[in-house]
Amino acid sequence: MSDSLFNRLGGDAAVDAAVDIFYRKVLADDRINEFFADVDMDKQAAKQKAFLTMAFGGPNSYTGEDMRKGHAHLVARGLNDSHFDAVVENLGSTLKELGVSDELIGEVAAIAETTRNDVLGR
Repeated sequence: MSDSLFNRLGGDAAVDAAVDIFYRKVLADDRINEFFADVDMDKQAAKQKAFLTMAFGGPNSYTGEDMRKGHAHLVARGLNDSHFDAVVENLGSTLKELGVSDELIGEVAAIAETTRNDVLGR
């Protein structure tokens, strides 16, 4: 477990900091912020922290819906590849801001990419 991406990123503290900065960026991004207009952002951040912790190889306490079901209502509202790309871009710039290496950012992006088809309902 010590060499998991979760640990190499800095564990809980790093994921917590990244999610907080990430959602500030997302809410300021006119390409995607409409999808978060009616979202309880405290609950959303908690779910995202649990999901990323699990996805990066940390402890699994994620209890949310699977990606396809959890995003179906957004796909119905027009969620598409350009929106997914904007989310990944915001995640990458967040990690860069936190001093994460390009190599680890690449690993994070690769994990995010594995969810694209499910998030977009394909």
